[in-house]
Amino acid sequence: MYYLMSALFIIIGILGSNYPLLANTDEKSNLISVAKCCEHNELLVDDTCTPLTETNETEWRPEFIEEVNDISKNKLIKPNYQLKIGRPKCQSNERQWNVYHYRSGDDRLAILTNGVLRHYTTDLTKEKHEYSNVFGFDATSSIDEDNFETVSIHYDYPFGHYCADKAILSRDRLVAMYAMICVPDVIVTWSDTNYLMKHAIDPTFHAISIISYLIVAVIYFVFPQLHTVMYVSLLAAFFWLNAFGYYVWSTFRSRNVFLRVTDGRKYCYYSTYVWCSTISIAGTAIFAHFTLETNKPIIGGKMYPPQETIGWLGISVLFTSIAFTIIIDLCFVLTTANKIKRMNTYGRIHHKMKYSFRMFVFLFVTMSTGWLSLLLSRLSYEALEYCHIIINLLEAILILYVCVFGQKRVTFLLSKTCNCCNSGENIDGLDWGEEMTAINAGY
Repeated sequence: MYYLMSALFIIIGILGSNYPLLANTDEKSNLISVAKCCEHNELLVDDTCTPLTETNETEWRPEFIEEVNDISKNKLIKPNYQLKIGRPKCQSNERQWNVYHYRSGDDRLAILTNGVLRHYTTDLTKEKHEYSNVFGFDATSSIDEDNFETVSIHYDYPFGHYCADKAILSRDRLVAMYAMICVPDVIVTWSDTNYLMKHAIDPTFHAISIISYLIVAVIYFVFPQLHTVMYVSLLAAFFWLNAFGYYVWSTFRSRNVFLRVTDGRKYCYYSTYVWCSTISIAGTAIFAHFTLETNKPIIGGKMYPPQETIGWLGISVLFTSIAFTIIIDLCFVLTTANKIKRMNTYGRIHHKMKYSFRMFVFLFVTMSTGWLSLLLSRLSYEALEYCHIIINLLEAILILYVCVFGQKRVTFLLSKTCNCCNSGENIDGLDWGEEMTAINAGY
């Protein structure tokens, strides 16, 4: 009996001593692995792992959310987890993608209780996000937390396909949750209309537009007979168009028929007006953005860190100034056209200025249409963006035609200089009376 009782106590003692070991083993098996990009005592400061002692932030601790019936709920859940240091190694058909989660951004990051990183992003097909692309609109702030998944889409990344950490963006003074994830390469076909318009047609049209503008600029810089009359820089801004319109209007309004068309002092006056006005308005827009803008918009957050951009206040200063120049130019067009109709006799200067007025009207209509198209494209409708892409190309081609190929004086100079654009007309057949031009140019 004594031996039986001794054996029983020994067995109970052995089982009791092994119970904590079994519990500890079971606890380790339930640990959740969470990948951290930097070391335990480091944070990500401007894409660089920096020790905590050099920052004013606390150590990053992952916050977990619970998923109930395939819907994530924010609850105070602290499962057993362990941090694994290191960045993900993406496969050959994957690429690394940086995501930043901050208050005013369109991206959200959350870690589920099983260690999976969930990335929420804006679903543009949802009606509640129709204003998400407007500067300063915080789409996530107006959405109930319980209904967030109904107005967004999400992607899950298991352990090994991501790493997360706290990120400090010193330039924009933001503290965000950062994640580097491995996303599969998306094969986009050329049949996709959106991809075709924004990645093929739009760059091609921009290249053609740049070439057209360069041709106009080079021609008007090379020939001194052109840049003294037509003003090279009128193609650069609406202020030059406004100065050009005032010049034509004042010529028809004046009673002095011996006006000098190539007066250098007038060019200096107009140039001072244009550049001073441009610098003043640009400075006003920048000042309004940094001092008066209450809700400075932040863009980015996917391919690059979020950064501050100009808001609606600064944009309204620039666009309103252009609108005023368009109204003034319209007054110049109407009053000059009325003056030409009432003129019974034309002098040589007035005869030549009729063609300047015609070019001014064409430039005014073309540039105003391009400005209106740019204004409408900011409404974030794809149809308007596509129209602006096409109108941008047409504007460059029309300006090239109006300033170069539509001017007999320019084609005459081109034909005599580089033996191209020869229309077969002699000097006497030109409408501008360019006999003196041909003599002065040595033709």
